[in-house]
Amino acid sequence: MKPLTSYTCALAEPEARALEEYLREHGYEFRQAPYARFAAEKEKVNVVFYESGKLVVQGKGTQDFVEFVLEPGILKQARLGYETVLNPELLLPRLGVDESGKGDFFGPLCVAGVFVNESVVKAWENSGIRDSKDISSDSKIAELTRLIRDTPGCVTSVVPIGNEAYNRLYRRMKSVNAILAWGHARAIENLMGQKHRMNPPPVRAISDQFAANKATVANALMSLGRDIELVQRHKAEADLAVAAASILARHEFVTRLAALEKQFGMKFPKGASGAVDEAARKFVARHGTEGLAKVAKTHFRNAFRAQGLPEPPRSEWKGNR
Repeated sequence: MKPLTSYTCALAEPEARALEEYLREHGYEFRQAPYARFAAEKEKVNVVFYESGKLVVQGKGTQDFVEFVLEPGILKQARLGYETVLNPELLLPRLGVDESGKGDFFGPLCVAGVFVNESVVKAWENSGIRDSKDISSDSKIAELTRLIRDTPGCVTSVVPIGNEAYNRLYRRMKSVNAILAWGHARAIENLMGQKHRMNPPPVRAISDQFAANKATVANALMSLGRDIELVQRHKAEADLAVAAASILARHEFVTRLAALEKQFGMKFPKGASGAVDEAARKFVARHGTEGLAKVAKTHFRNAFRAQGLPEPPRSEWKGNR
């Protein structure tokens, strides 16, 4: 088996403090990283501890760091290779659902679902499958997407919601969460329609809790989706099935965004930043305001700015509801 080059786990507060102290005492070079409480690197190891409580260790020295530093000195237990023994639920047959593109002005909203069982979980050991937000390379996302789809026993479904369809749904539903709930429910339904390919069948579906009221997704479930337990929790991407779904959703998003760039002959930056505002203004100048609905989510404030329209007062703005 090739050496481990990526490792993820959760740390409690005392463990996080002990790890940071160890890194400082042993000459690790600290740096800034998005959403990270601390990040440090030395030789062949890169360590990032996120504000969410998740630790990610990467690099050629990962295995030695986990076996000789993290487990004995910080975690005080041997986990590497024993994760499924310590937590048998990791092997349960289940569905994971996640989305990409929700916070991006340009491009579609893409939802993906993935079925995993014990054989799939074991096949993905040391594969580097993790939350797509922790993977900065689109080529790595594409590589992991191929791995996920080619793994025997794994069943997948992707639900892309193109911009024109998204904007129609938003005009009708008036809520991003309602659109997300529909997309998650559709992905679960699509997967359950392939239940004959799942051995053994799933016991639950896991998704991130993006709405304050868990009933938002539960009420959107369709006939087949109501046959299994729905588990919604914050930071659900820590589950392998949800992490795999996040990778498929991200791959679909970047692929479709690239196709839009090719179709309209211009670059569409991700997110909703000042660079996005500039691109939106250029697009409107070239293609008119009527074309914006083909490439963007028109309830975002960026759309109002691009068209020179006054933005709705904050108290009335429901773009992120």
